[in-house]
Amino acid sequence: MYTEKFDFYSPVNLKVYNLDQTMKYQLDVLGNMDFFTRRHSENVGKLVCRLCEHLHLGQRFTIYCTICGYLHDIGKLFIPPEILQKPGKLTDEEFEIMKTHTTLGYEMCMKDLQLRPYAIGALDHHEALNGTGYPNGLTKKDIPYEAQIIRVADEYDAIVTKRQYKTHVNISETLKDLIHDAQPDPKFLALDYLAENSKVGKINKKVLRVLFKLVIDDTLYEISCVMGYVDYLKENIKRLELMTEYKEKIEKSNKEKTKSYYLEGIKLLLQDGETLENFQQILKEYREALEVRNKRIDDLYNEIKIIKKLKV
Repeated sequence: MYTEKFDFYSPVNLKVYNLDQTMKYQLDVLGNMDFFTRRHSENVGKLVCRLCEHLHLGQRFTIYCTICGYLHDIGKLFIPPEILQKPGKLTDEEFEIMKTHTTLGYEMCMKDLQLRPYAIGALDHHEALNGTGYPNGLTKKDIPYEAQIIRVADEYDAIVTKRQYKTHVNISETLKDLIHDAQPDPKFLALDYLAENSKVGKINKKVLRVLFKLVIDDTLYEISCVMGYVDYLKENIKRLELMTEYKEKIEKSNKEKTKSYYLEGIKLLLQDGETLENFQQILKEYREALEVRNKRIDDLYNEIKIIKKLKV
C-alpha cells in the first residue's frame, strides 16, 4: 500500500556541512526543550542554512549561521511552561516575560564555551531594522546579518506553525504578511519621521526575496510528492476498472466456464485489503482521491504564479 508522504519543508542535506558532528553538543542542548519549541528551532535552523546557501554567504558563515538558527530560542528553556505553552493570546505581562527569552538565551550561551560563539543569534533575532524590535531596539546598521536572516526564517515558520499549514496551498497569504513587515511603518511616514529607520521595515527585504524562492522550491517539491501519489492512484484505478469490467462480464454471462474464468481474473488482481465485496467501493474512493489530488496540484501551481507576482 502506497503511503502519501510529504514534509512541509523540502528536505535539506545538512550532512554536506558535517553538521551532525559539528553541532552534536548544541543539538544535545536542544533535547532539553519542549517538543514544539525544538521542532520550531530545527525548522528555523534548516531554513537559515538554505537562505545562507542561496545568498552565497560561504560555507564557514553558513555553518555558523545555521547553528545560531538552531539555538535562537534556547532561552525559552527558562520561560515558565504555562506561558510558553499557553494556547491563547498572552497578556501584556506574560509577553514581557516571554520577551526575556532573548536575554536569557544570550546569558546561557555566554556561560558555555561551546555555545558562546552563537550567543548573538539568541539575543538579536527579534530585533527589527526600523528599531521597533527587542530586547535593545537596535536599528539596521547595528543588527548582525545572522540575526536578520534568523528573524525572517523565525517569522515564517512561526506563522506556518500557527496556521497549521499541511500544504503550500494559500502559502502566499503568509508571504504577504511578511511583505507587510518588510515595508516602512506608515506611522513613521505619517509623522514625517525622517530618521533612517523610517525608510525600512522590520525585516530584511533581500533575505525575504530569497525566502520566496525557497517557498517556490518547497511548493514544487510538494507537487512532485503529490504527483507520485497521483501515479499510484491512476495505476490502481486502471486495475480496479478492469476488475469491474470482469464483474460485469460475469453478470452478463450464462456460461459457468466464462464466469469462472473472469472470477479467477478478479482474484488475481486483488491486493491487500481488497475483497470481491469491497473493491468497487475502493475504486470509488480512489477516483475521489484522484480528483482531490489533481485539484491540489492545480492550486499549488496557481500558488507559484501568485508568489512570482508578489513585490517586496
